Amino acid sequence: MNSCFKLIKKNGEARRGELITVHGTVQTPLFMNVGTVAAIKGGVSSEDLENIGCQVELSNTYHLHVRTGDDLIKRFGGLHRFMDWHKPILTDSGGFQVFSLASMRKIKEEGVTFRSHIDGHKIFMGPEESMQIQSNLGSTIAMAFDECPPAKAEREYVLPSVQRTERWLVRCKAEMDRLNSLEDTINKNQLLFGINQGAVYNDIRIENAKRISELDLPGYALGGLAVGETHEEMYDVIEHTAPFLPTEKPRYLMGVGTPANILEAVDRGIDMFDCVYPSRNGRHGHLYTHFGKININNAKYAEDDRPIEEGCRCPACRRYSRAYIRHLHKSGEMLGLRLCVLHNLYFYNHLMEEIRQAIDEDRYSSFKKEMLDNLKAEK
Repeated sequence: MNSCFKLIKKNGEARRGELITVHGTVQTPLFMNVGTVAAIKGGVSSEDLENIGCQVELSNTYHLHVRTGDDLIKRFGGLHRFMDWHKPILTDSGGFQVFSLASMRKIKEEGVTFRSHIDGHKIFMGPEESMQIQSNLGSTIAMAFDECPPAKAEREYVLPSVQRTERWLVRCKAEMDRLNSLEDTINKNQLLFGINQGAVYNDIRIENAKRISELDLPGYALGGLAVGETHEEMYDVIEHTAPFLPTEKPRYLMGVGTPANILEAVDRGIDMFDCVYPSRNGRHGHLYTHFGKININNAKYAEDDRPIEEGCRCPACRRYSRAYIRHLHKSGEMLGLRLCVLHNLYFYNHLMEEIRQAIDEDRYSSFKKEMLDNLKAEK
C-alpha cells in the first residue's frame, strides 16, 4: 500500500490534510505522542493514549535496539502487538541519538560506529542497519538514517554532512524497498520519510530539499532544529525551506515543540510534530492551559479546588482538584505524575483538533493570534 496524503485545504500557508496508512487514516496537522521505548513516561498506557485522542505514537529505533532488542519485538509480531497499540507508529531512525553521543562515535561513509550508552558495547549503524531495525519493529512510518549537525555548526562541516546524509537516504530507500519485498517482513507497507538537514543555512536547506524531493518518498521531515538555534532562526528556516518540499506530501518538523512553536510552524506549512515537552514538563508539575502554564507545585494551589483547567475533559480535570494533584506531587506519589502527563498530552492533542477546526473554518490567523496572546500568561 502506498502513502496517500490528501491535502484537503489551505488557509494561508496552514494546511489541513489526511494521511492514509496501513494502520489507519490520521488527520493533520497532528502531534505525535513520544513513547521512546514503546511507553510514555509517567505511567501512561496504550489505552490512555486512545482515550486522550492520540493519533500517532512515536518510538525510537536506537533505544529499542539496545534495550530489549528489535529481534525480540519482531518475534512478538512487531511494535504494534508488543505494546497493544493499533493506530500508526512512527519510529525515529536513531540518527539523533547516535549523533548526540559525540564522544562515543566515529562517522564514516558506511555508517557510524559508537558505544551503547547502557553498557558501552560497540555498535555499528548505517542506513541499511537502521532500516532493518525499523522493519523488525514493523512501524507504520520509518525515518531515514541521517546525521543531525548542531544548529550552529560551521558551514564547512554542515555541507559535507548534508551531502553524506543525501547518499545515505538513497541507500535507505533501496534497503526499504528490499525489506518490504521479503516474505517475513511484518509490515510490507512501511513508509519511508526523508529528512532535510542543513543547520541554519537556508541555501543548503533549500538545495537539500530539492534533491531529496526527487526521490518521491511518502513524506519529508525537517530535522536538526530546536537544537540550539533561536525560535526566530527556526521559523526562518521553516519559512524558506518548506516551499521546496513537495506540496502533496506530509511535512514533519522533528522534535518541536512548545504550543507556540507548533502554532507558528503550522502557519508556515508544517503538518506533523513530536516533542517530549508535554510528558517531561508534566512529570515536573508544569501544566499547559489555554491561559498560560501552571506550576502545580506552587503553594497558592494548596487549597485550590478547581481543576487544572476549567472545561478541560482530560482524565485529571474531570475528577481531581489542583489541591489534590499538588498534594500527590508533594507526596512523591506516581499518580500525580500520571495525571499531569495525561493532562498535558490531552492539551496537545486537543490543541491540534482546535488548529484543524480553525483551518477548516478559514480563521487560522485570528485563532493563532488569540492563542499566542493567551499562552504568554504565566500562572
